[in-house]
Amino acid sequence: MTATRRTLTPTDLAPYARTLGHTLDGVTRLRGGSKKGVYRLTFRDRSTAVAYVWSPDEDLWDAGPADPRHPFSHASGLTLFTAAAHRLAAAGVRAPRLLHADPTHTHLPADVALVEDLPGGTLEDLLDGDAVVETGVLERTAALLDTLHACTGPRFGKVAVVDNGGSSYGGSCEAVVAERALSDLDELPGRDPRAAAAYPQLAEAIGVLAAQVQPRTGPPTLIHGELGPDHVRVTPGGDLALIDIEGLMYFDVEWEHVFLRQRLGRHYDALRTGDAVGLDEARLRLYRLATHLSLVAGPLRLLDVGDFHDPEFMRGIAEHHLGLALSFLENAS
Repeated sequence: MTATRRTLTPTDLAPYARTLGHTLDGVTRLRGGSKKGVYRLTFRDRSTAVAYVWSPDEDLWDAGPADPRHPFSHASGLTLFTAAAHRLAAAGVRAPRLLHADPTHTHLPADVALVEDLPGGTLEDLLDGDAVVETGVLERTAALLDTLHACTGPRFGKVAVVDNGGSSYGGSCEAVVAERALSDLDELPGRDPRAAAAYPQLAEAIGVLAAQVQPRTGPPTLIHGELGPDHVRVTPGGDLALIDIEGLMYFDVEWEHVFLRQRLGRHYDALRTGDAVGLDEARLRLYRLATHLSLVAGPLRLLDVGDFHDPEFMRGIAEHHLGLALSFLENAS
């Protein structure tokens, strides 16, 4: 982690423009990118590309589980990105086209990828207006999910590990989620007296919910892993593309749907089409509580760094999901 991020300059990024045969005219840091630096490169001919820069100076998060086979190990890096880009292309799901990948650290002490700069905004930009209905973008998002989730893998784990023949982490998806939920919960009593008071009940709830999940015999599903509306680009022509794809993995599809439901709110029902049929309610309950706890611990952890561009926003997320976790106990009693 780092406490201060240095914004890269045209001098830093000019060599990467030359790899595409362009002369760099300007650089703009784009919003977000808490695990990597995201920069729009504007070339002299007015065309553009986006640079992803993975370096310790750009990463505000801790490393997460150390074992790279763990599905929730740190979702950052060129290797994860390129593997995910290739898998999505094979699945017929669009992501920004990879233009150049440089793992050599020749010009910067970082892995760098250049990708196409997709015009337009995100699905999140459209949710509060009439355009989300008028353009049919939710229906197209549902179709994208059906395409993505129709793909499966031989075992659960990050695509970069599984597709390259890496060994299995072991256990089950629900066991990994319960383990992570307990780990997140362990961080909270020292941060908030409400979490400290509810700790025994929350720990018990995780165990009870995990015990209610029946073993699954089918293969794990290809999921984005953190699919909020801010991670779906919508071009002016209505095409959809997934971004921030480093966490792409084979896992329970319920994990994706819990996150989608929390992020989309009242718009989520429009996505309950083909791949949402037959979701396991026991998994959904466990994953819902686990996600609440993750969205308390994660933002508070990020705020420890002190360099996030909107700390009040992160505090709001943590407060909201702590309330939901506590309400979960009330509703379960």
